[in-house]
Amino acid sequence: MEIKKLRDQAKLPLRGSKHAAGADLFACLDDAVTIPSHETAMIPTGLAIALPANTFGAVFARSGLALREGLRPANCVGVIDEDYRGEVTVALHNDSDTPRVIEPGERIAQLVIVPYVMPDMTVVEELDQTERGKGGFGSTGK
Repeated sequence: MEIKKLRDQAKLPLRGSKHAAGADLFACLDDAVTIPSHETAMIPTGLAIALPANTFGAVFARSGLALREGLRPANCVGVIDEDYRGEVTVALHNDSDTPRVIEPGERIAQLVIVPYVMPDMTVVEELDQTERGKGGFGSTGK
């Protein structure tokens, strides 16, 4: 994956361990940003990326940040399309009742590169039948 630093102080994504599925994304800020309670702030990473073919970048919460600080991506899971070349920015939402401060260089989310399949779509009169059928929410038990 190719990465372009848009600002000198930008930090490259970093995996926390050898087998970590995601790489931490860092806030690329000149000054700390306060996210008021129950509001969202756009936090830049200072990076642009070129993803491998047939993948997308999934931006997930960092579990510790979500658990301890109440901070998560506003859309729960951000999607970076393969052809996007702009700055990777995280819409960070504060679910807590207390304002939260994001410091320059702080880890704010994690990036997981995910392969995808985009099949041709065909309109049909009927779908094949399955044992489950139309059973939805809760239909398979607790």
